[in-house]
Amino acid sequence: MLLADIARTSREITTVTARKEKVALLAELFRAASPAEVPVVVTYLAGRLPQRRTGVGYRTLSSSHPPSPEARLTIAEVDAALEEIASVRGKGAQTERKRLLDALMSAATEEEQDFLFRLLTGELRQGALDAFAVEGLAEAVSVPSGQVRRAVMFGGSLGAVASALLAEGPSALEEFRLQTGRPVQPMLAQSAKNVLEAVDRLGPCAVEEKLDGIRVQVHKDGESVGIYTRTLDDITARLPEVSGAVAALPVRQVVLDGEVTALDEDGRPRAFQEVSQRVGSHADVTAARGTLPVTPRFFDVLSVDGRDLVDLDAAQRHEALAQVVPESLRVRRLVVARPQSDEERSAAEQFAQRVLDQGHEGVVVKALDSAYTAGRRGASWLKVKPVFTLDLVVLAAEWGHGRRTGRLSNLHLGARWPGGSFAMLGKTFKGLTDELLAWQTGELLAIAEHEHRWGVTVRPELVVEIAVDGLQRSTRYPAGVTLRFARVVRYRPDKSAAEADTVDDVLVLRR
Repeated sequence: MLLADIARTSREITTVTARKEKVALLAELFRAASPAEVPVVVTYLAGRLPQRRTGVGYRTLSSSHPPSPEARLTIAEVDAALEEIASVRGKGAQTERKRLLDALMSAATEEEQDFLFRLLTGELRQGALDAFAVEGLAEAVSVPSGQVRRAVMFGGSLGAVASALLAEGPSALEEFRLQTGRPVQPMLAQSAKNVLEAVDRLGPCAVEEKLDGIRVQVHKDGESVGIYTRTLDDITARLPEVSGAVAALPVRQVVLDGEVTALDEDGRPRAFQEVSQRVGSHADVTAARGTLPVTPRFFDVLSVDGRDLVDLDAAQRHEALAQVVPESLRVRRLVVARPQSDEERSAAEQFAQRVLDQGHEGVVVKALDSAYTAGRRGASWLKVKPVFTLDLVVLAAEWGHGRRTGRLSNLHLGARWPGGSFAMLGKTFKGLTDELLAWQTGELLAIAEHEHRWGVTVRPELVVEIAVDGLQRSTRYPAGVTLRFARVVRYRPDKSAAEADTVDDVLVLRR
């Protein structure tokens, strides 16, 4: 299959609005793909890379390349080229990556170049493509979409299921079931504005503390313990203390869902970035363990001694969890059995506030009658956490690509230093509507000081309200922190740059 086939389908999906049309386009593409190609096809269309990271930055990608007059790049060739780029290490790595990237882009047509640019910069977004892709795959092989969805739940990835289905036909679905040692995609939560809204939407529920740690799924089978991230990476070797805690549980086989976190000397949670660096480190595990010991906290159980529990309701699963995991290793929770009771509603709000006061991220409210829907952001789990807003100044903006071509998109955001200059805190293009993109392009061009190939630097005059989930440490930015999950709320033409938040105002958000 050619890269052009994926690029064309990606473009066509964005031009149709009906779900049936999107599914039909995907089904046609899947029928044309081989079992070996389809995992890469699915991953690309979802805006992801099998390599996760390639080490290629925006500036490297901004170089212009004369497009190829004809489409000849195959999926296998592109995947191999990106694998080679991602594997480059050592002295001269940046130069070598650019050489390899230039060769790849020069072999691509104009449409393929645009697709690759958006794929590599993370700007390729197809909406709820994974859900459409399940239906498209089901249509391509003529099986019910519910069966494919359940297979994906237990198979770990849509690509793996697609490959097996195209190679073996519908009988391949029987291979995909919950097995100890084979991680499944975690159940995810939607959002609610506050605890009472969540309680009203769900009815009888449990309010659980939301820890700002690393989501893990832990599988125990006899003496063997496996630990996996939410992206299904095996990190067992990096967390011996978690393996030891689970190995000691009074059960032969179990699959647990939870978080790995770390506490400071006062019992408050350490910053997410510290935990992330500890879990992500490939350095000496013993030294890392001594520097930052971590501990698991579990909130769900998917299987016990070979018994599949995912179809049981949350109340039953928690009962099973309590039988095999001690309280010290479980997240704290409060059951709201009577959601209309003023007393229980007040208790839910007080519980959530205590969780925040203790330095945690927020709470997750879970319907007591909910099954575990792996890999889906179901409406029966609702996360509630505070959203912080900052008034920041636009320092620069980058030209957009794809549907944002010709418009200034990615904003460089800054806060005021005491002397009146600005410290850059990060970038975002999230939250920008087409109308806002058009407006800000005109405004930013009017105050541009310097033009670059990638965009413009501007006079620090325009104030924008930015919502963030918090901060994380960064050596890249002058204040030592960067914004976490920043998105545009609105512009503030009523505020001058002198009224924007200061660096000290921003640093208050640190825990």
